[in-house]
Amino acid sequence: MSDTSAKTSIVGAYESPRRQAPRLHPFALQMECISGALADAGLALSDVDGLCVAAGDWAEGGGVSSLTEFAEYAGIKPTYFDSTDVGGCSYIVHAGHAAAAIAAGLADVVVISYASCPRWWPLTTPSFDPFVLPAGPGQFELPYGPTLISAYAMFAQRHMALYGTTSEQLAKVAVTFRQHAANNPDARFRTPLTIDDVLGSAMIATPLRKLDCCVVTDGGGAIVMTSRERARDCRSKAVHLAGFGTAVARTQISQIDHDLTTPAAISGPRAFAMAGVGHADIDVAQLYDAFTITPMLALEDLGFCAKGESGAFVDDGHLTLGGMLPCNTDGGGLSSNHPGKRGIFAMIEGVRQLRGEGPGVQVPDAEVALVHGLGGTFCAAATAILTV
Repeated sequence: MSDTSAKTSIVGAYESPRRQAPRLHPFALQMECISGALADAGLALSDVDGLCVAAGDWAEGGGVSSLTEFAEYAGIKPTYFDSTDVGGCSYIVHAGHAAAAIAAGLADVVVISYASCPRWWPLTTPSFDPFVLPAGPGQFELPYGPTLISAYAMFAQRHMALYGTTSEQLAKVAVTFRQHAANNPDARFRTPLTIDDVLGSAMIATPLRKLDCCVVTDGGGAIVMTSRERARDCRSKAVHLAGFGTAVARTQISQIDHDLTTPAAISGPRAFAMAGVGHADIDVAQLYDAFTITPMLALEDLGFCAKGESGAFVDDGHLTLGGMLPCNTDGGGLSSNHPGKRGIFAMIEGVRQLRGEGPGVQVPDAEVALVHGLGGTFCAAATAILTV
């Protein structure tokens, strides 16, 4: 374990129970989450000197301008801040950055938060100007207007062609995570699914059907990080960030490795090495699941199964409670919630599992959790290993 990871803990976590928040400004929802996480930690807003938000979803311009706008709204004057935005895994990236900042003495109490209300908040759609061609690899793709779902569908199609993965195996991912959501009172969908239900749902982008795709909800969450020394005086059980790793790859689909290797193949080993643990030590995992194909590729590149074998791994029931790697125990993005970027919720559920507070299913005596997220179309990845 590195000096950085040995010095930091997560002492507060809060997930909003809202799945629909009509007419509630995302700033207000984000403050609800920060207040809840601070209350969980037994800390006050005045204790916070570090703020991490990837706020581009709800403020014009994104990046630092969004961070400063929210900091003003929240009444936080951070001496350490981070507005890194690499998509859905940004908040796992923030946790690693915050750990380094705390270990270096740049901050004492750091809040990492996210909220979005895509069910009603006006969203902007990137436009394409046919008279201004993009530079680089994008020039070969953007003129055809690819959608996010069609991009993930191409990953699934390629996996099927290379490794014989079936639609039934993809469906098993959705079915498994719905089983976990069944007991989560805040999950968007709790009614049990069958493989036939998934296969019978509307085709969105071949081979991904409606139930292969994440839910769309409003929602928000936050975690609070501080030093292990200060964590001893906080209200709730501390969960330690034992290891983390980050990586980026390409942006365009045309540049993907032929065998579908994602940046998880880099971020995962870094996190394992920093934490000093192996795959057999992981009691529970939270894997980003925007679509059924996303956790399958993560399983392979994180080393839980060989390349091309995630379909069989899922089919054998390894992701269920009692399986080799219980996964997305709150129901994940496929059943519980997905406001647009799910990394913060994966971190929160990792913390809850190690505290014995899982709202869906609880892995008995869990001591080591792996949290993994992606950004864009597997353009970036972040992996965290949590311990108690």
